[in-house]
Amino acid sequence: MKNIKNIILLLIFLTTYTYATNLKFGVYTSDKASVMYKQFKPIIQYLEKDAKKQGLDLKISIKIYPSYESALEGMVRGDYDFARFGPASYILAKQRNTHIKLLVMEEQKGKKVFNGVFIVNKDSNIKSLEELKNRSFAFGDIKSTIGRYLAQNELLKVNITSKDLKNYEYLNRHDKVALAVVHGNFDAGVVKESSFKKYKNRGLKSISTFENVTKPWLVRSGLDDKIYNTLKKSLLNLKDKKVLKSIKKTGFLEANDDDYTIIKKSMNNSSKF
Repeated sequence: MKNIKNIILLLIFLTTYTYATNLKFGVYTSDKASVMYKQFKPIIQYLEKDAKKQGLDLKISIKIYPSYESALEGMVRGDYDFARFGPASYILAKQRNTHIKLLVMEEQKGKKVFNGVFIVNKDSNIKSLEELKNRSFAFGDIKSTIGRYLAQNELLKVNITSKDLKNYEYLNRHDKVALAVVHGNFDAGVVKESSFKKYKNRGLKSISTFENVTKPWLVRSGLDDKIYNTLKKSLLNLKDKKVLKSIKKTGFLEANDDDYTIIKKSMNNSSKF
């Protein structure tokens, strides 16, 4: 009799207990891994808390990939559930797995754009893009929207191709580009606006800027619709300024592929570089 009661109690427990759903969030290192983890931890904690308010118990771990390419490969394979990508990385991933879905896109003071910045050392005599001919140049990652595709598109506008540069390298991260220019290892480089502001006082100045579409958040192929809708609702409703400050954005907006048409065109055009 006692055993029967124990079995009944166990069945009641199993039918009423809600198991947490484990999710993996992926992001690549546009800065040092330790910086990236600190940057995204607050918003991941927010998503867990807000999902619970919506009746869904989520436990989200952060996976920081060492490169754009490894993060892209992981999303294509479905190794993690959702991510924050650059526009170009999203387009490349979508080309290889059409079932990857946009979740939201970041907002910057009500806009869907932010700036990329061409930088030189503060003591440099370079004042314009045209003056970069026969100079050394530091790009970011070879799959970076700002660090490669848009920057090369801007250089092409002033009739500069790879053959016109003294030499160039892809340094993988915005912080590495900024520091390389600070230390005089390259005559010029290109970084996202937040990196320029961070390292400006170390000895940088801007010679030109250009617009980039804000970053998309996306989900892997086959993610459960309930989880997708919960994450989307949480991000669109996020108003906590402290959490948003951690990712240097002011909110999230609905996203669709048309928002990234200009990026696709720049990527195609950069092949001429």
